[in-house]
Amino acid sequence: MSLSLSLSLSLSLCLSLSLSLSLSLSLSLSLSLSLSLSMNLSLSPEPEPESKFEREPESKFEPKPESEHEFEPEPELEPEPEPEPKP
Repeated sequence: MSLSLSLSLSLSLCLSLSLSLSLSLSLSLSLSLSLSLSMNLSLSPEPEPESKFEREPESKFEPKPESEHEFEPEPELEPEPEPEPKP
């Protein structure tokens, strides 16, 4: 009788283990699905930071052309008076 009891206990333990394993597998699957969804969602907001980074270099490049424009108007002012007296 003790043997049968031990066998039944071992079977119940095995069943419980298998159930726990199946639960853990289902949990891991759900986690992987949620992770994949989060990755897909994270892929869509990524372009926004890219655009922010694009804006930053633009602002960095803006001062350079400004300094160039500062030097450009002087030569531009010289040719402008020449065409004016012609007419």
